[in-house]
Amino acid sequence: MNEVDWRTWAEQMATGLARVDAGLRLQWINPALAEWLELGPRSAVGQSLGLWLDEEALAQALRALTEQRPLQWRGMSLVAASGREIMADIALQPFGNSLLLEVHALAAPLSTSSPLSATLRGFAHEVKNPLAGLRGAAQLLQRRVGDEDLQALAGLIIDEADRLGTLANRLLHNDGAAQLGPVNIHQLLERLTDLLQAEPSPPQLRHDYDPSVPDLLGDADRLQQVLLNLARNALEAGANTLTLRTRVEHGLRLGERMLRMALRVDVIDDGAGVPTSLRDTLFQPLVSGRADGTGLGLALSREIAHEHGGELRCTSRPGETVFSLYLPLERAHD
Repeated sequence: MNEVDWRTWAEQMATGLARVDAGLRLQWINPALAEWLELGPRSAVGQSLGLWLDEEALAQALRALTEQRPLQWRGMSLVAASGREIMADIALQPFGNSLLLEVHALAAPLSTSSPLSATLRGFAHEVKNPLAGLRGAAQLLQRRVGDEDLQALAGLIIDEADRLGTLANRLLHNDGAAQLGPVNIHQLLERLTDLLQAEPSPPQLRHDYDPSVPDLLGDADRLQQVLLNLARNALEAGANTLTLRTRVEHGLRLGERMLRMALRVDVIDDGAGVPTSLRDTLFQPLVSGRADGTGLGLALSREIAHEHGGELRCTSRPGETVFSLYLPLERAHD
C-alpha cells in the first residue's frame, strides 16, 4: 500500500489515527481524531503532542521512538481544544523516524451517584420479592397446564422474571456496571415481538430491518429493557400499530462526538403522540403523562443509551411518534 492509498484508507477509519515526527509534532491526523480533539485536520499539522499529553507521557513516547518499540496507554486523559477531557486507550507504533498513534475514545462512565441511579437501585431492591413470587407462580402454572401454548406463555413469564432479576442484582451489587458483549439487535427485536404478541390485545407489528446491520457491543439485557419500555409506552398511548425499523447511519453527530458508523433503531407508533407540555421534560425522572405512570421508563432508557455511548431521541405528532435509539457500531468493529 503506497502513501496515498494508506492515507485514503486511514481517513475513512472511525478509529482516531495520527502520525508524529521525531520531535513529537503532528505530521498528519485523521478526521475522527481531529473531531474528538476539536481541531481542523490541516491546522493541527505542526502542533506538539504536549498540547494533549503530560510531560511523563511525552517522555515515554520519546523512549518508544528511540528504542523502536510499541507502547500502549490505558485510560489516558486527553484534553480537547475546548478544555474538555477525553478518556482514551492509545497505542503507539514506531514508523521509521515517526510514531503512529491509534486512539480509541472511551465512553463516559455512567454516574452511579445520579438521582436516577439512586432511585433505580431502590426500585431494584423493592422489585426482587414480587419477581420471585411471579416466577414461582409461573412455574406452578407451567407444570399444571397441559396446553402447550399456555406452557410456552408461562415459560415466557419465567424468562422475563429471570431477566429482570438479573438487572436488579446488577444494580444492587455491581454499581450498575454494564455487562458488554456482542449483541444482535434483530434478535432483541424478535424477542420483543414475542413479548408483544403475548399481550391480551396485541398490536399489529411491522418489521423493516436492514439486513446489513452488524452486531454491536452492548449489554443485551439492558438494551432489551429499552426496547420493551418504548413499546410499552406506545401501547399505553393507544397505539394499534408498531413498526420496528433498523438502519445504519454514517457521519452521525451525537452531542460532541461524530460517529463514523452508528445503528438507529426506530420504534414507530400510531398512538396519540406526546403531549406538547411534556416534550421538553420527556426523559426526566418521575415525569409521566399518565396518572398511574412512574416516570422512570424513558429516563432509564436514555440512561442506558448514554452508558452505551448512544442517545435516545423522539419526534412526535398525533398519529405518528418515533423513538429513535442510536448506538455506536465503531467500538465493536474498530
